[in-house]
Amino acid sequence: MRNFEYPGRSPVLSLNGMCATSHPLAAQAAVEILKAGGNAVDAGIAAAVLLGLCEPQSTGIGGDCFALVKPAGSNEVHALNSSGRAPAATDPEQLRSLGPVIEVYNNPHAVTIPGAISGFAALSERFGKLGLAQSLAPAIHYAEEGVPVAGRVSRDWRLEGLHLKSDTARAYFLNQGKPMAHGELFRAPGQAEVLRRIAQEGPSAFYEGEVAEDMLKAVEGGCHSLEDFAVGAKAACWVDPVTGPYRSRTIAESPPNTQGAAAVLMAAILQEFDIAGMDPLGAERTHIEIEAQKLAYDARDRFVADPDHMADPARLLRPGLGAELAALIDPGRVQEHVASVTEAVHRDTVYLCVVDRDGMALSLIYSIFHSFGSGLVSPKFGILMQNRGAGLSLVPGHPNEAGPGKRPMHTIIPGMMLHDGRVEMPFGVMGGQYQAAGHARLLSNILDFGMDPQEAIDAPRFFSTSKGVEWEEAMPEATRAALVAKGHRLFAAPKPIGGAQAIRITPEGVLIGGSDPRKDGCAIGY
Repeated sequence: MRNFEYPGRSPVLSLNGMCATSHPLAAQAAVEILKAGGNAVDAGIAAAVLLGLCEPQSTGIGGDCFALVKPAGSNEVHALNSSGRAPAATDPEQLRSLGPVIEVYNNPHAVTIPGAISGFAALSERFGKLGLAQSLAPAIHYAEEGVPVAGRVSRDWRLEGLHLKSDTARAYFLNQGKPMAHGELFRAPGQAEVLRRIAQEGPSAFYEGEVAEDMLKAVEGGCHSLEDFAVGAKAACWVDPVTGPYRSRTIAESPPNTQGAAAVLMAAILQEFDIAGMDPLGAERTHIEIEAQKLAYDARDRFVADPDHMADPARLLRPGLGAELAALIDPGRVQEHVASVTEAVHRDTVYLCVVDRDGMALSLIYSIFHSFGSGLVSPKFGILMQNRGAGLSLVPGHPNEAGPGKRPMHTIIPGMMLHDGRVEMPFGVMGGQYQAAGHARLLSNILDFGMDPQEAIDAPRFFSTSKGVEWEEAMPEATRAALVAKGHRLFAAPKPIGGAQAIRITPEGVLIGGSDPRKDGCAIGY
């Protein structure tokens, strides 16, 4: 229970339905869809697509999405992978000869085919009630009328918007050459037209014809083709989630090519320690988590890739692996020889969860990877292309090596927590690489320390990177000093670490929502 004498948020409680996400207009749009008779999937699609306008630095229809769905009347969890592929003409030898091009901002070689629209159509067709057109209506409205730029969004725009170098990108996403400021209206009429066509004709209106031709112009200089975009219409596929225990609960995550298995593995490592007996903000717990992060992420970087190219997709879920890795952790000092995390830290993504009155739950994450993705924008419709190809490797023989039609290793992961087979909480933590660590910390805050979803989200964060451990200002000074004494290199996080949303469902059906104050959003219920 929070101290009401300090600034903070209480969790939001409701009975009939709820959405938690990083912008109020998106959460409100979702609740309006629920009130109009839609279900959690209808509402989640509406919120997600609208977030591409509310937070265009973080997501958009040029990106990818993943989702976990618990249907009404069932506790089975279905996983949707809607990640796009590298072009069919991708040649790793050629890319190696060009240097680290897939890691370079504004480079067409880093652009993979957008998968999100395929995913939204698949979600709506299988689990929606109202149809895709009604879910797209709020985003079409706001793309035409404009969205006032919120505080955190304006901060990101100011810090990252000047990376938009091309005249096309600057015309669509800057205001007379300057980043959009707090309170200014961002409009995207070209995207409104694209969404209207999708509403009328389905996803083929995006992946074929004039819109696909426009996206192809955005990636001129790459090896993309119209056929690659046509194949992208089939990006979405239904798969089984990966699961693992933490204390009395089960965690469900998206399988490879996401890092969901790393979240399950990190939880398995932490389960070997009496975390509940430690100070939640103390050096002992923080040190154990840092070392667990290193071990889980080293495993991720070695093995996670497109599952079609993994020798053993279940390798990180092997029983006993968590205990074996936990035994490598020395409570008194830093591990010096764990392989450094190989991917640059990126944090731009949106996450949302929705629960409806019938008990359907949706956990959905949607991203263009770097802030403003690749920075490459289609000239007619203003579609900002993701640079998820930066998640591929150029190391010969690596399972995640760039190649024709390859899906990159993805950092974005939706999550769900189950109790005795009952889905108890859809949740997610934004923050690029941090997400797997963020899932484990959020669950530990709730299950080891009895925090409600909002308290668990509010708690200060840290993350082990190749440069050292970045920490948020709220981390106690005594904890930081004790970590330095154990050998950790610390530095202040350049901006808040990630963001999170969660909705806990009690056995009585009460919905308890939390939304991250590091973003502009909220949980809204009715």
